[in-house]
Amino acid sequence: MKRKVLVVFMLLLVVGTAVFAQEASSDEAGSSSSVWKYFAAAVAVGLSCIAGGMAVGRIGAAAMGAMSENPELSGKALPYAGLAEGICLWGFLVALLILVL
Repeated sequence: MKRKVLVVFMLLLVVGTAVFAQEASSDEAGSSSSVWKYFAAAVAVGLSCIAGGMAVGRIGAAAMGAMSENPELSGKALPYAGLAEGICLWGFLVALLILVL
């Protein structure tokens, strides 16, 4: 599954780069930097959300397994899932800084 996701991402990256390169060659130099800015913001959010989803999936599976053996562990597993969700938030903040600055 990981290999398929990686292949799809690389394919989208290559196709997106080719499309943006054609648009950049036909436009002015000023608009070319804005195209790359949006592309960088999309990559920041996309990769962070994929990584956050993978982390939450693994942490959630481990937490459910631990809670099935000992129900008192539910309170201890929740912060770890929250930390994994924070990866998505950081990606969004990086993308926001890329677009604003």
